[in-house]
Amino acid sequence: MPTHFDANTIPWQPFGDFPHFAFSILQVDMQQRIADVLFRFDANQQIVLHRHKALNHTFVVQGEHRLYEMDGRLREVRPTGSHTVSPANETPHREGGGATDAIVLFSMRPQPGEILYEILDDAGQPIAEITLETLQAIFEAQQQAAAIAA
Repeated sequence: MPTHFDANTIPWQPFGDFPHFAFSILQVDMQQRIADVLFRFDANQQIVLHRHKALNHTFVVQGEHRLYEMDGRLREVRPTGSHTVSPANETPHREGGGATDAIVLFSMRPQPGEILYEILDDAGQPIAEITLETLQAIFEAQQQAAAIAA
């Protein structure tokens, strides 16, 4: 039995064509309105500009979780073991890993009618919305693909 966390055992998938991060949905509970998702942020990179539109609990499993301002300036560094509770926030930001890839558990808890994320272009204009229903559909497809592979 492994005695340490091994990110290579996680079934990562890309998030569309957006570079520098991947994800693995652990669970989506539509009744309780909670989605638990692992994100892997590439080392020394910044992901797509976005804003969190719902309550997020995060726990840094591995590496440094870095948050950046819209203009690319470093806003915050969260080391391994950090737990953060962040309400919805209209301020756009980017995220990324530190010197090594970062693995972060996000537990998203939207209220009815709230979206999870708003994806933005580099000028800060919305280009996509991610909802709990979006994650549920991806999770179901992920489970079906795993069942077929088994």
